[in-house]
Amino acid sequence: MEKIFYNETFEKVNYKETTFSTGEYEDCIFKNCDLSELNLSGVVFMDCEFVDCNLSLAKLTKTSFRDVAFKGCKMFGLHFRNCSEFGMAFSFDNCALNHSSFYQTILKKTVFNNSQLQEVDFTDCDLSAAIFTNCNFSGATFENTNLEKADLRTSFNFSIDPEKNRIKKAKFSLSELPGLLQKYGIEVER
Repeated sequence: MEKIFYNETFEKVNYKETTFSTGEYEDCIFKNCDLSELNLSGVVFMDCEFVDCNLSLAKLTKTSFRDVAFKGCKMFGLHFRNCSEFGMAFSFDNCALNHSSFYQTILKKTVFNNSQLQEVDFTDCDLSAAIFTNCNFSGATFENTNLEKADLRTSFNFSIDPEKNRIKKAKFSLSELPGLLQKYGIEVER
């Protein structure tokens, strides 16, 4: 029988040294916890918050994230495509998601704030109306990505091919225009 956790706070727990209980977590807060390399398959997180946690390389097969906020978290090498799509909604604030993959995920209106998105795979991803505030996209992959109405005005180091991605009504800053023209070999002076 799955355990249900409601309105609990888990602080400074190293799940490499103690057992993580699978089940449903609702309105729970995880602070300064180490969940790296943990098997979170089938776990349901609803209206939860992760603050200054390490979730790097966690296994996310059929993991549910429903209205989950990640703040100051280290999240290297995660494969969000493996998550349950039902009700998937989260936000990222000051997170490091380097080398993670959002391949074929639907992330409409998702907020990424002050986050590191280096070498992240957004192939076939729906990021329509997503907001990226001050995010670093160095080496990120955008191919067949829906960025319609997305806001990237304060983000940087991206390379997005307008012919291979949907960018209608997306917002970009003039200073990052080279990231849209890179494939043409055009030099834009600032």
